[in-house]
Amino acid sequence: MQLEARCQTTAMGIMPHKDIDRALELALALDIPFWPQLPHVSLYEDMYVQASGNFPGISVDMETGKITLDSSRFAEELVSYSEGMTQPDTFRLTEEYSAVYHRFLGRTLTGYHAIRGQQIGPVSFGFKVVDEDNRPIIYNEEIRTILYDFMQRKANVQYHELKEKNANAFVWLDEPGLGWVFSGLTGYDDIRARQDYRQFLSGLEGPPALHLCANVNLPYLLSLGIEILSFDAYQIELMPREYAVAVAEFISGGGIVSWGIVPVDSLSLATETPETLADRLAGYWGVVSDNSPVSEKQIAGQALIAPARCCLKDIGAVGAPGEQEKVPRVSGGEEQLVEKAFGYLSEISELLQSKYGL
Repeated sequence: MQLEARCQTTAMGIMPHKDIDRALELALALDIPFWPQLPHVSLYEDMYVQASGNFPGISVDMETGKITLDSSRFAEELVSYSEGMTQPDTFRLTEEYSAVYHRFLGRTLTGYHAIRGQQIGPVSFGFKVVDEDNRPIIYNEEIRTILYDFMQRKANVQYHELKEKNANAFVWLDEPGLGWVFSGLTGYDDIRARQDYRQFLSGLEGPPALHLCANVNLPYLLSLGIEILSFDAYQIELMPREYAVAVAEFISGGGIVSWGIVPVDSLSLATETPETLADRLAGYWGVVSDNSPVSEKQIAGQALIAPARCCLKDIGAVGAPGEQEKVPRVSGGEEQLVEKAFGYLSEISELLQSKYGL
């Protein structure tokens, strides 16, 4: 893959839209389009439910959206699951689990510099899904081993399907749960997560990429062995020096950063313009450059521009382990917020490309 970032635009996968065609239109208008996840079209479009298909022992309550694993069923189904592990269909995202994905694959995508997919990551899925004792499955070593392998295989199948449509395809893993590995309230800490994640990423057949909307520990994320990081940059406000050093090292190694700079909450977005957001991002890059040999132009050349996060309240957020949330309903106003944020992207991209001679 030869990804030339150059402040091109992309966006988070989850959108509040109920109209598939409208969501696709917006996604395909970006420099690096993606297939939208639309949980208000169907519960099957929810990122957790989408990833659950064919995982042994899993049940989805279609009324509440709660996903659970029955340990006895897991043991019973593990044999037949193991027999199907060599078949791509076991891990393919079917049309039932995402009509939007298949509509995206039906489009002509060769004219774009790159295209992108996404999938929930093993840590977030493992914290979200609970067993019959309401215990997150990531705490069970046997299940966790299968979970990491399962998610790796699913990501690889999606990557190859996207690559057939555009040679410069990549899939990022949505991992809000990585914000929880630093909590003393969990039984799965950052040290074990780093070990597991490095092994997981080494088995990905596409560029290893990570997306995180929640609070971020940049040095930790950039140390996992990824090539592309997408994160909510708007939330950090000021770039800490230790973050700047980690970003500089990542950029020096050829890494790409997707800077989520456009807020999608109404209060923040009302106070910002494309100019103020471009200035904020350039300010971050100035701190990185001041603390390293990396120039602002090099940072900009390896930067993508994106909204800060999705606009579905609580969607994708991993609360206390074992805590489940019903998918919330959204209003047309939240669709308008996302569309306004998308509209800012091209303007910010042009401002930064002009500023840095890209």
